[in-house]
Amino acid sequence: MNNASKPVYLKLRDIISESILDGEYKEGDMLPSVRTFAADQGANPLTVAKAYQGFQEDGLVTVKRGVGMFVATGAVSKLRDAQRQDFVKNIWPPVERQMKRLDISIDDLLKSDA
Repeated sequence: MNNASKPVYLKLRDIISESILDGEYKEGDMLPSVRTFAADQGANPLTVAKAYQGFQEDGLVTVKRGVGMFVATGAVSKLRDAQRQDFVKNIWPPVERQMKRLDISIDDLLKSDA
């Protein structure tokens, strides 16, 4: 899916997912509040709440009432597995087709200075 056509709440989920995978938020860390994250991203708080709700439904965050949302144990592994599957299914096939069109091998990529 083209990122420009992706719904805002999914773009926000991507930002949070990448932050977790990059170690900005570790398992057990508290995520920014809905209002704080909305202000940081220039997004509507309801849209951020929808993104956070999806994480809760997927078991990637835990909620402590009156305190906040925390990255759940196992979230990194779940996110990594989901993104690997997405890469293999959706991202790699067009890259592979382009490589074949341009006669680029994996070895060419590994030798590349780019």
